[in-house]
Amino acid sequence: METPPSSPPPSDGAIASEAVPRFLGLDHGARRIGVAISDELGLTAQPLLTILHSNARNDLRSVGRLLRRYRCAGIVIGWPIHLSGDRSPRAIAAEKFADSLREEFNLPVHLWDERMSTAEAHRHLDAVGRGARDRKDVIDQIAAVLILQSWLDAQRKTPH
Repeated sequence: METPPSSPPPSDGAIASEAVPRFLGLDHGARRIGVAISDELGLTAQPLLTILHSNARNDLRSVGRLLRRYRCAGIVIGWPIHLSGDRSPRAIAAEKFADSLREEFNLPVHLWDERMSTAEAHRHLDAVGRGARDRKDVIDQIAAVLILQSWLDAQRKTPH
């Protein structure tokens, strides 16, 4: 029986596929955490969900469930520094959250410059005609996608 061209070849154990590690992208805001996930090839970031802040322990628990479910190798968290390069109060909060994530999960946590990611997310939603009323449900996810995608792109450009 022939295998259709669009199907992968049958696995007989002779072909070893090298899995690309997945990363979780986080947009850590004052009330919500936007979450994105990298695809299985490590090429694109996809929106996943939004975590509503309750307390630090519950936030860590929610992130932990996602890390396990998607077998993530690390986390990329948006780092909202000022345009001048100075640390903003939100940047300091993101740094503290990143430290908590490192301590709790013993995974690499990358702080990634997210200047203008939320503004860019609003531009994307404007372009697709998403009204202001239903924006809050997805804006943090879109910002997380932009943060993670920027980090993924930079990793491909950097020789390892």
